[in-house]
Amino acid sequence: MLAVTVTDWTPPAKDDTAAAAGSADVDRALAQAAATGDASAFEALYRRHAARVHGVVARLVGFDRARAEDLAQETFVRAWQALPAYRFESAFSTWLHRLAVNTALMDLRARRSRIQADGDEALEYVGSADSAGHGTALTMDLERAVATLPPRARAVLVLYDVEGWNHEEIADALGMAIGSSKAQLHRARALLRERLEAHA
Repeated sequence: MLAVTVTDWTPPAKDDTAAAAGSADVDRALAQAAATGDASAFEALYRRHAARVHGVVARLVGFDRARAEDLAQETFVRAWQALPAYRFESAFSTWLHRLAVNTALMDLRARRSRIQADGDEALEYVGSADSAGHGTALTMDLERAVATLPPRARAVLVLYDVEGWNHEEIADALGMAIGSSKAQLHRARALLRERLEAHA
């Protein structure tokens, strides 16, 4: 991605209280530096947030590892491009997280359009579980079950139950009615319950 080392960058010292600054302050300082073209500051932001970005994208795309990695990288490319216009009205982590979700949702919409055009709906229901083997059996079963949900139902479930969005935000992001968001959540939970019970 960016060929720099994180150790080359140190946040500008303001006073003794800077050492006690929270994570948001560190992010803000790094983002301000990165917005002016400091690639090593951006690399530090990448290292701080890559796991969370990958996690939300992976949940949205059904734990397809290669696709999640591509979309996480795309999120950071977009962040690098958009940082000069970032107005610091929200925490950097919030802004980046929203960018990651939007990147995954755009990919889901594009795939949905292609699938409808091709008539091959089955591909969209295929997901692969995390093969790293780091989760408990319950986590792995849950991830596999979530991965098999229909894409829109999975997106609503992840955004509502995992990310804490409300139905108005989900409806706006997915281009659906609020009632449809509620119906998809109900459908996703019912399907998830069925699939987990079938493998219990």
